[in-house]
Amino acid sequence: MTTTTKAVIRTGRKFEQVLQGARQVFMTDGFEGASVDDIAKVAGVSKATLYSYFPDKRLLFMEVARCECDRQADEALDLADFNAPPRKILHLAGQKMIEILISEFSQRIFRICVGESERFPELGREFYQTGPMMGRQRLGDYLRGSCARGELRIEDFDLAADQFIELCKVDIFPRLIFGIDTEFSKDEIDRVVDGAVDMFMARYGAEA
Repeated sequence: MTTTTKAVIRTGRKFEQVLQGARQVFMTDGFEGASVDDIAKVAGVSKATLYSYFPDKRLLFMEVARCECDRQADEALDLADFNAPPRKILHLAGQKMIEILISEFSQRIFRICVGESERFPELGREFYQTGPMMGRQRLGDYLRGSCARGELRIEDFDLAADQFIELCKVDIFPRLIFGIDTEFSKDEIDRVVDGAVDMFMARYGAEA
């Protein structure tokens, strides 16, 4: 059964068990290597129970990714006082983006989506919509509010949000995806975030 023929049922006492078991197996074995038998065993449920929630492994993978993206997005929002000056908000947002970017879970999910993109392009599309696209939208909402308060001057909010996100990936992201480094010091992160905020404010600050 495909992802378009049955919706995910997010109720029931064993639903969280299935998600946690799937998260563990996907992290260890990747998407292709993860078997339904292993997921059911780790989750402590029967295959019938697992299939009652997720009739398709892709549905299960996307639910695991969606829950993690929601959690990370909620944590990022909790960090922000939206009445604070843009430099403070952007610095907090940049630090959080890098924290998410370099997390083991994000890296594994990213590699799974890239590795499976040719056979299952919907995995990449759905992950983008539940993760990066959500972050872009929430950053865009903040930028619109900041412009309304006269703090920033932006015409294309989507472009501005994308530019800031990319500025926060400078140096760190290439080193991650090519396996050059897996850990980054606070000084390294601050260097990238400070540079991103300075460049963004130079372009979009009200006094720029």
